[in-house]
Amino acid sequence: MALIETRALKAFYGDFQALFGVDIVFEQGETVAIIGANGAGKTTLMRSIAGVLRNDPGAILYRDEPIGALAAPAVMGRGIAMVPEGRRLFPSLSVEENLLVGNYGRKVAGPWTLETVYGLFPILKERRHKPSTALSGGQQQMVAIGRALMSNPDVLLCDEISLGLAPVVVRDIYAAFPRIRETGAAIVVVEQDIAQALKVADRVYCMMEGRITLTGKPQDLHRDAIHTAYFGADGHEPA
Repeated sequence: MALIETRALKAFYGDFQALFGVDIVFEQGETVAIIGANGAGKTTLMRSIAGVLRNDPGAILYRDEPIGALAAPAVMGRGIAMVPEGRRLFPSLSVEENLLVGNYGRKVAGPWTLETVYGLFPILKERRHKPSTALSGGQQQMVAIGRALMSNPDVLLCDEISLGLAPVVVRDIYAAFPRIRETGAAIVVVEQDIAQALKVADRVYCMMEGRITLTGKPQDLHRDAIHTAYFGADGHEPA
């Protein structure tokens, strides 16, 4: 049984169609990377799985249960947590208060508590009483990841977590992934950085213009095939 499966998933913003029949499968405990250029549909795919965008019930399955029509709080209650693009912390709350928000919607026993999140990102313990706005971009991203982990998810959706961060900070954030995987959670990473995606993923899906254009294990994907799937046959990023 797949952990998450989409079946001919479509998504719309008003009259604009953003996804066209997307079929994906995420298995327990694996790291999957979703790559593609701007506008490829990566964030829309994450928002659909997380329940931010509603769909037909059977378009998204979680442990064979249809969840496509559920709202975001109900999806999180099933065990799917999202680290959104741009972090979206509460500026009026402290670091610790932002973290505690993460377990309000899903109070289940699991490996992630304040102390284990602080063990994963020690700098957050040092700054736990500071307002989130006092943190660097990288530290804010750590808070966003920690907040999602506080719900003890089975699936962690990470949308563009390296965006705008220095390479050394990105390295430190991705260094936390093995410890997250040790808990049995699947990690889904949306990335524009192809090299970073290939480095951390067990499997990769490439998207272009709302469709899956390539999938496979990183070691099996030829560089030219990735380039074509990412940019198209003419080698240029689609408008």
